Amino acid sequence: MAAKATIQIFPDVNHLRYFALFFLLSCHVASGDEGTWELLLPNVGISAMHSQLLHNDRVIMYDRTNFGPSNISLPNGACHNSPDDPVSTTDCTAHSVEYDVALNRIRPLTVQSNTWCSSGGVTPDGTLQQTGGDKDGERKVRLFAPCHDNICDWTEVDNGLAARRWYATNHVLPDGRQIIIGGRGQFNFEFFPKTNAPNLYTLPFLSETNDPDENNLYPYVFLNTDGNLFIFANNRAILLDYSRNTVVKTYPEIPGGDPRSYPSTGSAVLLPIKNLVLEVLVCGGAPKGSFDLSQRRNTFVKALDTCARININDVNPQWIVEKMPRARVMGDMLLLPDGNVLLINGGGSGTAAWELGREPVLNPDIYHPDKPVGLRFEAQNPSKIPRMYHSTATLLRDGRVLVGGSNPHAFYNFTGVLFPTELRLEAFSPSYLDPKYSSIRPSIVDPRPQSTINYGRILRLRYTVTGRVKNPVKVTMLFPSFTTHSFSMHQRLLVLDHVISFRLGISRIYEVRVRTPSSPILAPPGYYMVFVVNQDIPSEGVWVRLQ
Repeated sequence: MAAKATIQIFPDVNHLRYFALFFLLSCHVASGDEGTWELLLPNVGISAMHSQLLHNDRVIMYDRTNFGPSNISLPNGACHNSPDDPVSTTDCTAHSVEYDVALNRIRPLTVQSNTWCSSGGVTPDGTLQQTGGDKDGERKVRLFAPCHDNICDWTEVDNGLAARRWYATNHVLPDGRQIIIGGRGQFNFEFFPKTNAPNLYTLPFLSETNDPDENNLYPYVFLNTDGNLFIFANNRAILLDYSRNTVVKTYPEIPGGDPRSYPSTGSAVLLPIKNLVLEVLVCGGAPKGSFDLSQRRNTFVKALDTCARININDVNPQWIVEKMPRARVMGDMLLLPDGNVLLINGGGSGTAAWELGREPVLNPDIYHPDKPVGLRFEAQNPSKIPRMYHSTATLLRDGRVLVGGSNPHAFYNFTGVLFPTELRLEAFSPSYLDPKYSSIRPSIVDPRPQSTINYGRILRLRYTVTGRVKNPVKVTMLFPSFTTHSFSMHQRLLVLDHVISFRLGISRIYEVRVRTPSSPILAPPGYYMVFVVNQDIPSEGVWVRLQ
């Protein structure tokens, strides 16, 4: 059905071309017992609606402040006055926590205003910068500077934003600032830290993509190699010169025209950058009208089962549509250190928003970007825990994926509902972490963690391997993403240009030399995880600071 509808929207001259593309949609899906799941903690106290890995290997998670008490108390018996809370105006519980990956332990944090459906990302010095929310938090900026002594906590900047930011998207820029784009009723963008006044710029594309169900919230934003921003909302995209507020390129609709943005929530990634080629992959979503049918008629339409891929710098860029192994809405997409893409979480029908998703999708899928169309998907072992609306997934430095959240209710609700509020925290281990690969798994010994590297230089990495090394090994460099509502903001993986690889004498120590990114346009400044990949098996990452 989807394929027929898609072909019909193109002129006759293109029919044959798109028929050939859709002929490949009946893809072969590799299957088997790939990937493993582990329950890390049975109760982290909150439902992880937002998640960010920091360079001290702690993960900050939070939900919202105005829907009653959570399941974890604030430290030292503290309480917070919440006049806008419809459940409790005095709240002695935390709505943000810090997860220590190494110790598998939670520490409660204090947020003073409502962070519901907000956005964020890390600054060049590693501080988590979080923006917006609802009601008393809609124009707040919140900062969390990482620490090792367990005394750091949130600070707030009142009126840090020029406009209300609720369901907005952030992206780090080459100068280290963040641009904040859109949000409910906001067809504009701004910067933080603020530029010279004015700091609010109209973006008509957001109003043009705003349909009766909205379907343009949490737009997908990626930094191009020319310094402009690729912005996707609903079913199409533009390339924006944000410094001049000028649209320099308009991309076609995804074939079929179905929405992929909130609440018809799909997900998107910028595929691994190599040889300066930039491709965007958008997967899942919901057919037109699904939100209205779910909300008003209690009819839950099957989610989209396609991905669309585009080379954003082609002279005549076109979307190539591929069929997924299964329909998915509200799924997360993460770049893995080996250069593949993980699709995880979500439902098989309905849409995002309270109570509107159905048919939990328990199986993750791996997408292999470099394989031929039709052979790119590999099914993974399922979880036992539904992860519906307000779920998150975060890549850790050791290669595991942290999975939490799921709360499709207006409040915490644990009984008498289809999908109870979820407080459990899991880890998914892709097959590259299988012990059978331990002999070929690299272990980086140099550079030391937290080293500083510079642009346009030769980076020397030394690593050990007990088994065979197949040269050239691959070195990848990944910016840690801020994840909420099925989109991982700032997510960016670079495959660094290889210079030389060799073994040091008769030892089991090897050296690979690669070129660091040439400029902040290719890789904005900040902390990255660097991995050595041998025969598709990545090392544990090491944090470096690019400046």
